[in-house]
Amino acid sequence: MSEDVANGTSHRPADARWRRWYEALTTTRLTQLGAGLVCALFALAVFGPIVSPYDPTAQALSHRLEAPSLAHPLGTDQLGRDVLTRLLHGARLSLGIAIAVTAVRLSLGTAVGLVAGYVGGWVDEALMRLVDTLLAFPGIVLALVIAGILGPSLTNVMVALAVVGWASYARLVRSSVLSVREREFVTASRLLGRSRAHVLGRHLIPNVVAPVVVLATLDVGGVILGTAGLSFLGLGAQPPTPEWGTMLASGRNHLRTAWWLVNAPGVLIMLTVFGFNLLGDGLRVVLSPTQSAHIEQL
Repeated sequence: MSEDVANGTSHRPADARWRRWYEALTTTRLTQLGAGLVCALFALAVFGPIVSPYDPTAQALSHRLEAPSLAHPLGTDQLGRDVLTRLLHGARLSLGIAIAVTAVRLSLGTAVGLVAGYVGGWVDEALMRLVDTLLAFPGIVLALVIAGILGPSLTNVMVALAVVGWASYARLVRSSVLSVREREFVTASRLLGRSRAHVLGRHLIPNVVAPVVVLATLDVGGVILGTAGLSFLGLGAQPPTPEWGTMLASGRNHLRTAWWLVNAPGVLIMLTVFGFNLLGDGLRVVLSPTQSAHIEQL
């Protein structure tokens, strides 16, 4: 059996991977809309706080609860702070938290799934029973309990959300590894005396990238919702931190007199989650192994 087969490189040119990713981002108008919303959000998070003329925490009681105007496009809150400025700073904070938590979930879940799927035996059984235990509880309830035990803070919310979310990645990666580890290019690599680290890095990890990326894209929106929800309940960011959930919580008492305090962060949360969900659905259609001729081989 040839070295090319052992390396899994004989069936697909290297640049085909990039074509698949390009197709995933341009396959439908809804996917393009999702990608556009996500890119716009990142642009606002990066550049918005730089160009905003206001301090997100500076109080101006003489301008409290002003309606939207040219000076304050989304009005001011009960302490006279510019709502748009706080939303922009909150976008940077919320996206940073979502990416960090998703990265931890992805890394931990991928590592557990790779070990469980490749090693098998009692190791697989033990790790999967742990995964089943975590998945038996509603994620938001378990995160609420953990955050409540650790105490109110944004860091503790990140820890809670990371702890409860990695199990889905582990199960997905394990199933992908089980479907790939008996393929001929993996068997050939073993027969050639390749190490476990080589097999994992050269064959198994590249073949689980696509489904993991799809799950991570969909997961970002869920993390943003979870962070905002826990902050709304008082377990996350504390005032005067400009976090979307905290802004919702502080504005609910003025819902009848200052509708923009709740609607502005609420609509932004909705658009953010909507954008990531559309992007994730588009990636899933193109990158899912069931939609492809065969799993990516490197």
